[in-house]
Amino acid sequence: MSITSNHHQSVMFDESIEGLNIKNGGIYIDATFGRGGHTQGILDKLDDSGSVIAFDQDIHAVEYARENFNDDRLTVIHSAFTHMGKILSERNLSGKIDGILMDLGVSSPQLDNAQRGFSFNADGPLDMRMDQTSGISAAQWLEKADAVEIANVLYEFGEEKRSRHIASAIKHYQQDKTITTTLQLANIITSVVKSHKNKHPATRSFQAIRIFINQELRQLTKTLDQTIDLLAPEGRLSIISFHSIEDRIVKQFIQRYSKQKQLPKGLPIMDSGTEQTLFKNLGKQFASKAEVSINKRSRSAILRIAKRTTLEAQTC
Repeated sequence: MSITSNHHQSVMFDESIEGLNIKNGGIYIDATFGRGGHTQGILDKLDDSGSVIAFDQDIHAVEYARENFNDDRLTVIHSAFTHMGKILSERNLSGKIDGILMDLGVSSPQLDNAQRGFSFNADGPLDMRMDQTSGISAAQWLEKADAVEIANVLYEFGEEKRSRHIASAIKHYQQDKTITTTLQLANIITSVVKSHKNKHPATRSFQAIRIFINQELRQLTKTLDQTIDLLAPEGRLSIISFHSIEDRIVKQFIQRYSKQKQLPKGLPIMDSGTEQTLFKNLGKQFASKAEVSINKRSRSAILRIAKRTTLEAQTC
């Protein structure tokens, strides 16, 4: 099942909301507001005492929220979710959050808007920044990076086997011209990578550059660590990822803290030798065949759910 909001379909909508096990008066975080599909789904299950705090580093998403959501239970914050811990701590909400939902990657409105520079199917400025108010664009990075750095990024974040050949082609092209648009880059990549019937030749490279420009994997790792102190006992994590590198980070985080023998600094110290678990792994889910047939983006989606344990459970 998915919900459509301003041409954006929230992947695994029902499953991710159900994974939060929402309490009527709970406090929930939508770490990736987008166009608010998941946020609205949470609000629909809350009573008047419940609340949602939504984060998004994309100013266009924040503006959309302010124009289209009129609900006193909702607070929308223009910020990368890496600042979530600090912001919620300042609001005295550490340890009080009943659920955190993260829908990782790029949203359909971002992909569909050629001016954002995420799409290899439509021409536009080669930007790729989630937050266009800070940082350098993809075009600026490609201009200053050497072939080795480009190849490393394409291989590490896109698992692109032809990374060195693509990087060499990019630097060769730049001897005469500057790469400023998405189709320029896509055409360079297409000249090196063979077409596949189900995947554009530039898919892996565009993904890799986007992840690098926005430091997505570093942000994800940093934010996952923050959830430990933010979640209340029995609080839920509900995280949707769209490629293997993201999912691996989420999986390893949940596994690590489901088996941990020593609590992180700042949490109460239990009896020595007692195994202490911070999360209970509630498993993973994939999009249904019905959803995949409607929304191709859901093909690669993996939903992982975990529950913050109580102090009592940690001593068992």
